Amino acid sequence: MVVSTHPPRVLVVDDEPEVARVIARLAESFGHEVVIAKSVDEALARFGEAPFDVVLTDLRLGREDGLALLRSLQSRAPDVPVVVITGQATIDSAMEAIGQGAYDYLAKPIERGAIGDLLSRALERRRLAEAARSQSADFAPPYALENIAGHSAAMIDVYKTVARVAAGRSSVLILGESGTGKELVARSLHSQSARRDRRFVPVNVSAIPEGLLESELFGHVRGAFTGATSARRGLFEEAHQGTLFLDEIGDLSPMLQAKLLRVIQEQSLKPVGGNEEVKVDVRIVAATHRHLEEMVRKGTFREDLYFRINVVSIALPALRERPEDIPVLIEHFLRKFEQQNRVPAPRCTPGALSALMSYNWPGNVRELENVVERAVLLSRDGAITLEALPPHVLGGSAPRPLPQFPTLDQTIDRYVTQVLHHTRGNRTEAARILGISRRTLHRMEERKRAEQAKSEDQDRDNLSRGASS
Repeated sequence: MVVSTHPPRVLVVDDEPEVARVIARLAESFGHEVVIAKSVDEALARFGEAPFDVVLTDLRLGREDGLALLRSLQSRAPDVPVVVITGQATIDSAMEAIGQGAYDYLAKPIERGAIGDLLSRALERRRLAEAARSQSADFAPPYALENIAGHSAAMIDVYKTVARVAAGRSSVLILGESGTGKELVARSLHSQSARRDRRFVPVNVSAIPEGLLESELFGHVRGAFTGATSARRGLFEEAHQGTLFLDEIGDLSPMLQAKLLRVIQEQSLKPVGGNEEVKVDVRIVAATHRHLEEMVRKGTFREDLYFRINVVSIALPALRERPEDIPVLIEHFLRKFEQQNRVPAPRCTPGALSALMSYNWPGNVRELENVVERAVLLSRDGAITLEALPPHVLGGSAPRPLPQFPTLDQTIDRYVTQVLHHTRGNRTEAARILGISRRTLHRMEERKRAEQAKSEDQDRDNLSRGASS
């Protein structure tokens, strides 16, 4: 094999001369030979004159774009890595670029270390491609993620990972705090996969009592328990050939962890009370805000299940870790409300934007959306001012109220109500599930009715005193 002694050749394509020169100088500082082009036509002409090892192209090139150049080069030189660069990074453009075969995606401004590392990886990819003639993986069409926006490095990594793994069959684990958009990412994975025409079935594990969750997931046969007058398909069967999203999987009980593991391994299940196996073809996307590795070490989460659901992991950053995305998200929400209300949305004043940037957002993107919506409703004269923001946001940190826990009686009442709903009012079966006698259940219901009647009497007394004052 002949080893080339010439430095790697890099083609930089940007219609802004000063930007092109900056990128060229950065590439040249790593010993690469650089040629600049300012349009798609000029880039193709330069490519016809001599081969290049890597192409760095801006996404917006006047009336054309870098994706048009990408498509042309894929047919002309499929082994040459093409990196798309943009100052307007969004999940749409990232997924479109990666989906159409771009090697990578960078947001401006570009740092020297980032471009040096990228060129090194791209050149290695070029070398391997020439040796093996490997083809790029095919990806599904792009899908816009509502309420997820940003051009920070962390979010661009998320976009690229979603685009690359969506077309596969492997299980995906999405990690992140509440409010970071885990379900939205799961929906994007489904919508870009070959399963997009089948159902996406979400279930919040922590929101369903354990006594009901098994039947919800796996279904039951007629007569499985008192009140089961007919067979019922579970969520796994509902998601057959589609995607099942298990939110807050860290709250799954050990018993259900074992049953879930078996379904994932065998791709079959037994409904509650049934003996026959039911085949299911389901892609599992799980999510949690918990530290599953720590739970595995403590023995509260099965290690074998952890490895089954964590074939690929996607970590969503907290909003406080990407403050540069706050203005992008605010603009995104303002456009959203503008479309919903069909009226021009107000814009943030510098003071309001500064306050929003200074707040630490414990509720993440969901909290920011709520605050922006409130500000839109309270703003005047087309401007969001400090007066339209909640007091705790103006303080720069989230309030820390005393935790509000339900009383034990309230928790018991809520659980009893859920079990009665599950048994469709069959008190004998409900008492069996609860592990109490039917008489005890009757006394609990009587106590609840007495408390409700007392509360209603107090409300009437208050209304009477208010009317007479």
